[in-house]
Amino acid sequence: MADPKIEAVQRMYEAFGKGDIDAIMSELTDDVDWGVEPDSKIAPWHGRRTRAEVPAFFQAIYENTEVTEFTPLAFASNDTDVMVVVRYGFKVNATGKSGVMDIHHWFRFRDGKVYLVRGTEDTALVADALR
Repeated sequence: MADPKIEAVQRMYEAFGKGDIDAIMSELTDDVDWGVEPDSKIAPWHGRRTRAEVPAFFQAIYENTEVTEFTPLAFASNDTDVMVVVRYGFKVNATGKSGVMDIHHWFRFRDGKVYLVRGTEDTALVADALR
């Protein structure tokens, strides 16, 4: 049986690959709490954002890096959450340095929409690539 939450995350990932921020935004609640490395300031896409700030998160990724790999490796879900492990490759435009890492995404749903996002990265790898 298909899980509509996993399907929503897959749509968001597909939209990310196409640069379709509007499609991603359509999956979010008005009060979404979006955080990738929420306490970090290492990369311009790190931190915690409101719905109005989510497009800036993607803009920071698109402007500063080239995504060279984005392969979801595993999905897990329960009644409210989806957890994903993604193989993520990137190249920093300013330095030419690149890296590959497994990142983790946690999506929490309410009424069919994402209202909480948390992501983790290899911050040491990202910091080195940005220098």
